[in-house]
Amino acid sequence: MTSSSSANKAQSTESPKIVVKRQGLMRLLYTCKHTFNGLKWMCRNEAAFQQELMLFVPLTVFACMANITAVQTTMLVLALLFVLFAELVNTAIEVVVDRIGLEFHTLSGLAKDISSAFVFVSMLMAAIIWWAVLWP
Repeated sequence: MTSSSSANKAQSTESPKIVVKRQGLMRLLYTCKHTFNGLKWMCRNEAAFQQELMLFVPLTVFACMANITAVQTTMLVLALLFVLFAELVNTAIEVVVDRIGLEFHTLSGLAKDISSAFVFVSMLMAAIIWWAVLWP
């Protein structure tokens, strides 16, 4: 028996992974675990997310300490959270596109460009909201 046929035989005897659909509290716990893993990965590996977090923290503190209403503070913080949300979506799209293939394809580039534009628009929205709330 050749080594390649041994490898094929070993592959065919491996059992496929079974996806378990959890329910109730266990589903919630595993969802929180996956959420934390995603945020941890973004904080460790995604430079743009790290930079946006470095702006998010002090600007959130500033918004909470500013002499503005609770609704205005909420608007400012939500605008910043939307930027982080956009970066999460952008990175998810980039990861999926890269998973499909690393070779250049026009549609892959377009998907990445559009998701990058989503981040830019979210930043523009945040800037406009901050300007509208803080500029008397």
